[in-house]
Amino acid sequence: MATSTPAGVVAPLSVFATAILPIVAVGGVGYLLGSVRDVDTDALNVIVVYVLAPALVFHSLATTTLAGSTLARITAAVVLFHAAAILVAEAAGRVVGASRTALAAVILVTAFPNTGNYGIPVSNFAFGETGRATAVVCLSVQAVLIYTVGVYVAGRGSAGGVGDGLRRVFSVPLVYAVVAALVARWLGVVPPVESTAMSTLQLVGDSAIPVMLLLVGIQLARTDVGSTLSAVGGAVGLKMVLAPVIGAGVALAVGFSDPSVARTFVLETAMPSAVTPVILVGEFAEGEVAGVPVTEFVSTAIFATTLASVVTLTAVIAILRSGVVV
Repeated sequence: MATSTPAGVVAPLSVFATAILPIVAVGGVGYLLGSVRDVDTDALNVIVVYVLAPALVFHSLATTTLAGSTLARITAAVVLFHAAAILVAEAAGRVVGASRTALAAVILVTAFPNTGNYGIPVSNFAFGETGRATAVVCLSVQAVLIYTVGVYVAGRGSAGGVGDGLRRVFSVPLVYAVVAALVARWLGVVPPVESTAMSTLQLVGDSAIPVMLLLVGIQLARTDVGSTLSAVGGAVGLKMVLAPVIGAGVALAVGFSDPSVARTFVLETAMPSAVTPVILVGEFAEGEVAGVPVTEFVSTAIFATTLASVVTLTAVIAILRSGVVV
């Protein structure tokens, strides 16, 4: 006798096939490529950071149909999530007597999700254009936070940490793309969507998504996890289990009017750890965590959360699509 899926329940297999499998497939190609060839990821990163991502952000923000009040709520929600995640991660670290270096590593791994080269594609596949537009706003706000608050966390107690972070903010093209898009919308000078200029921007911006996924795969192929994997269990648990719970609480507190926006925001908080913290701890932190260099600890945590996300994001998307949470 045939059975049907109960109302309000989304089959996890369907979610995996439509939202996660395309990400895994493209990332898997990058992993294989990184395993067999010495790909210059620095050059690819430069292209993404200075060309593709700014084009994606500008086009998405300039043409988004999200209301101004919705953009303000997303911004507030991102800030609130990061504040809450940092407080929870620090509290958990202090309970177990973590060192200052370990606290910094755990906070960075937990509080800063991969909203860019992982979050945007997943949100796009899961919730369509609204998902992509919401994810871009989340990325834009986090880009500022990670180079200010993130730098402070990584180098707490070191001279000039916050100043270095502020200087980095003004060197990130994403920030200028956000400002330019918002100013263009405010002045009413955004070219028509079908114009050559906007079509070109969309073409360039859309190419950011597959390149970002290929980079994730290549970076994972180069991560030497070794014996460090067992040391990152607590951080992985905080990131993949507790962070989306915090995100759901923030979404309910902010009160989004559009359910798709609310669900995408929660999905963004459930993403694996961002890659940028590796750069931050490499430049501003020093010491060891669980007997291994802090950079190796953070790299392994990123690797572990990315692998775990194949399962956890499938579950999160199924729950969100069912409407059980937001």
